[in-house]
Amino acid sequence: MDAPVDASVIVAGAGPAGLTLASELRLAGVDVIVLERLPRPTGESRGLGFTTRTMEVFDQRGLLPRLGEMGTSNAGRFGGLPVDFGVLDSVHQAAKTVPQSVTEAMLEEWARELGADIRRGYELLGIRDTGEVVEAEVGGPDGDEFQLTAPYLVGCDGGRSTVRKAAGFQFPGTAATMEMFLADIRGVELKPRLIGETLPGGMVMAGPLGDGGWTRIIVCEHGAEPRRRTEPPSFQEAAAAWERITGIDISRAEAGWVSAFGDATRQVTEYRRGRVLLAGDAAHIHLPAGGQGMNTGIQDAVNLGWKLAAVVRGTAHPELLDTYHGERYPVGERLMLNTKAQGLLFRSGPEIQPLRAVLAELIRYEEVSRHLAGMVSGLEIRYDVGPGSHPLLGRRMPHLELVGERRKTSSTELLHPARGVLLDLEDNSRLRNRAAGWSDRIDLVTAAPHGLTQDSPLWGTPAVLVRPDGHLAWAAPGSHHDLPMALDRWFGPSRFQRA
Repeated sequence: MDAPVDASVIVAGAGPAGLTLASELRLAGVDVIVLERLPRPTGESRGLGFTTRTMEVFDQRGLLPRLGEMGTSNAGRFGGLPVDFGVLDSVHQAAKTVPQSVTEAMLEEWARELGADIRRGYELLGIRDTGEVVEAEVGGPDGDEFQLTAPYLVGCDGGRSTVRKAAGFQFPGTAATMEMFLADIRGVELKPRLIGETLPGGMVMAGPLGDGGWTRIIVCEHGAEPRRRTEPPSFQEAAAAWERITGIDISRAEAGWVSAFGDATRQVTEYRRGRVLLAGDAAHIHLPAGGQGMNTGIQDAVNLGWKLAAVVRGTAHPELLDTYHGERYPVGERLMLNTKAQGLLFRSGPEIQPLRAVLAELIRYEEVSRHLAGMVSGLEIRYDVGPGSHPLLGRRMPHLELVGERRKTSSTELLHPARGVLLDLEDNSRLRNRAAGWSDRIDLVTAAPHGLTQDSPLWGTPAVLVRPDGHLAWAAPGSHHDLPMALDRWFGPSRFQRA
């Protein structure tokens, strides 16, 4: 590419998805500029905690210690109905007590440490994909306007994404039919109310947020018409709705922040148009049931980051970027489906109670709980990595303790550098020799499994190829592609071929 560029990738938006993507790119040595319209973080925390899958994702990059102590639990809900997430196979439980503001602060610190160029107060005004580069029109904090150029641009700029609109992405779905309030308040005594407990006038939720005396409330009043707002609602609006539903006056409470949201459900028809890609809320919006939006956005970024980095660096086939849409679009579809279903369950009036009662009975069966918990947590995700019979193909590598020649490690720790890993569990030098041409992009690790039992899906598996996002791309036996074919597909030609 002959034209001068300002960075290899421009990311619009410094929310969880944008910051995660910037960090993943930097781990691969790709320079990135992050443009964020807001001069400083808002401090708001719509998301509260992480799903089990996001806990795994953060663990594979060594990030969990940065978050300090956190409350975790296997207790989950689907549409307000209790579901035991302990039926899932993971070393982690879902985190319940980490505000989104804390998550964003951690991710921004990590991205800056890795060398990401994060520019706050810079607003993306428009873009043009020339076919060779993407030209971004940017407004600076002093009112000046200028242009930045990069081979690729990724929109992580939220539900009202400028990138999505400017690049012409189609965004079909359903408009909002109602409005709900979300607020953190203190100074009033409120009994805890679980989401899903309905009253004649609507649904309310209240739950303590730990130290500081703060309580999170959600207010959903039957018949509340959606409004297109340009500013957050006043707390008095939320307090009035709370009083109409419960008969309790909370208007004297102190509100840390207040937000309004609806149940609009939309997903772009493609996650990539030429050199412009979307991730997070820019690609999909929905009712925020269980905080899945933030978690899905982070996982979008982890799926995209290593692929985009490999294409930018010229080590992988450009077609690798097509697998981003192929793998994440179905995840977004499932997200739309389950949030719509949950919305019907906890927002509707008495007419829905018979359905809730029947579903509550079904949830007592472990298979039903496993299905719903897997859908909400993200643990059900399985990518199409090619034909094969191994039960883990396309799924995430389970946490496995390993004993190497020099030290103990684990499959999770091996992914900290965000490189691919060929894990040789039987000290097969011929296998490692076949992968030697890719050793500049993947780590060849020989280690013995520790504590592996016969009920593990890895029992009897001599070797696996793990992508940087933690998903298995090849396993022996059980893959119909041989190892060099799998390496070429996911990591590009060997360095010997390129030479």
